[in-house]
Amino acid sequence: MNTKLNIIEVLKPQYFWDVDPIKLDSAANKRLIIERVFTHGSLNEIKSIVQYYGHRQTISILRKISYLDPKTLNFISKLFAIPKRDFKCYTRKPLMPQHWSF
Repeated sequence: MNTKLNIIEVLKPQYFWDVDPIKLDSAANKRLIIERVFTHGSLNEIKSIVQYYGHRQTISILRKISYLDPKTLNFISKLFAIPKRDFKCYTRKPLMPQHWSF
């Protein structure tokens, strides 16, 4: 983990609408930070997260997240060349499936 930079200062506060971004600790809240940036962030922000936390630690946390939307899961799977079945969110289906109207 790169301790020279406070990653929270680089990210948009909109990603943390339900918590106070000032109170976030980049070490203690890394799962929340990584999940929100991969779900809502830009490619540059995703690169910053991987650079800050490291490739191995970022992948480890992403694999343990209980829920990721299908689009984000597909992106992460392709980005890191990891099969979807290796993610906890893939093997754990939501109780209430989402219904989309197209």
